[in-house]
Amino acid sequence: MRSGGARRTAVAAAALGLLLTVLAACGGPAGHGTDDSANRPADDGAGRSGATADPTRIPGVGDRLQRRIPAGARQVVAVYGDGRDSADSTVVLYTKQGSAWHRARSWAAHNGTKGWTTDHRENDRRSPVGVFTLSDAGGVLPDPDPAPGAGLPYTRSDAFAAPRWWAKSYWHDFDYVIAIDYNRVKGTPPNDPTRPEGAAKGGGIWLHMDHGSGTSACVSLPKPAMEYLLRTLDPDQHPVVVMGDRAHLKA
Repeated sequence: MRSGGARRTAVAAAALGLLLTVLAACGGPAGHGTDDSANRPADDGAGRSGATADPTRIPGVGDRLQRRIPAGARQVVAVYGDGRDSADSTVVLYTKQGSAWHRARSWAAHNGTKGWTTDHRENDRRSPVGVFTLSDAGGVLPDPDPAPGAGLPYTRSDAFAAPRWWAKSYWHDFDYVIAIDYNRVKGTPPNDPTRPEGAAKGGGIWLHMDHGSGTSACVSLPKPAMEYLLRTLDPDQHPVVVMGDRAHLKA
C-alpha cells in the first residue's frame, strides 16, 4: 500500500501530464520559420481585395460550411489558410448587421505547422477544418475586458503558462487564449483536459498569441488581435470560428 505522500506525488504527476497534453495541443516548439506577416497583405478573406457579391454569406466559404454557421450567430471569426500544407493564414472578424455580414478587422496569423485536415488527430500538427463555437477564454494575463458580464467567460490562471523549457519565443503563447469548441466541454476553462470524443481526436485547440511560426494545431494571432477579440466577442452574439485552407473552405 502506498503512503499518502506517494499518492499525492502520483496525483500531481497525472495532473501535470494532463496539463502538458493540453499545452502540447496548442503551442510548443512545433513550428519553424520566421514571421512574415508584415509582408502579407490583408484581404477580404476570399483572397481578393473586393467585397463579396452576396453580403448574406461569409466570403470564400462554400455551401457545405456556410450551412453549418448557426442561424443565430452574429459574429464569425474566419480563418483563411494560405494552403492545405501551409502554416500561414489570415483571420477576419465579421459581424452581422441585419442580414448582411460586414468585415470588422483582419490580421495575419498562423495555424498548424503542417497545415489543415478534415480528420484531425492528436499530434498530427494540422489544424481542423470546420465550424466551431467559441464559448470560453482565459490566460495568464487578466481579462482585457473585465467589466462584469462582458465578453466570453474568462479564467485567469498561471496554469496556462507555457513550460519554461520551451524556447523563449513561446513563453507568452498562452497569455490570452480563446477555446475553439473542438472535442471539449463548453462552459469549462480552456485548459480543461476532458475530450468527449476521445484522446485520439486531439483537443486543446485555441486561438492564442502568436510566436512567429506554425503551431501544433491552434490558430495564433498578434497580441492586439487577441485583445480586440476578447473585448469584442459576445456570448449573446453566438460567436463561431470558420476555419480551414481556402480550398476546403470553398468546397
